[in-house]
Amino acid sequence: MTHVRGHIDIAASVETVFDVVADQTNEPTYNPGMVSSEMVTPAPLGEGSRFRAVARSAGREVPMTIELVEYGRPHHLGVLTSVDGTIIDGTLDFAPHPGGTRMTWDWDVRSTGRLRYAGPVIGYLGRRQEHRIWLGLKRRLESVPVRTGE
Repeated sequence: MTHVRGHIDIAASVETVFDVVADQTNEPTYNPGMVSSEMVTPAPLGEGSRFRAVARSAGREVPMTIELVEYGRPHHLGVLTSVDGTIIDGTLDFAPHPGGTRMTWDWDVRSTGRLRYAGPVIGYLGRRQEHRIWLGLKRRLESVPVRTGE
């Protein structure tokens, strides 16, 4: 098992950051590696909501399922993701921080089959990937629309 954790500060309210992250259909708007994501359970969004998503990895499209196993709006999400023989189980926490929100992620990554012994590589790549994904979220939420015609 590999452990991946980190945090990022985002200049947006805790509620805004939580709502964008919890609705996994938003992920393609801030994660360039995510091709698509759709909710496959009935609304409303909450504990037990499941999503079918497709990510691009190493030049191929990889399907995954994502489930919200804990939903404590606006401070806590528990997420279970299954992708290509790998289970990613963990949490996202959202706390007020000067100027906005500190979002913390904490994942346990368990691989089976051919990836079973690749823990150190998966950990290194996972930390880099998570940072890139959440930096994309930060950029999206902190961007200011350009006004024209004024």
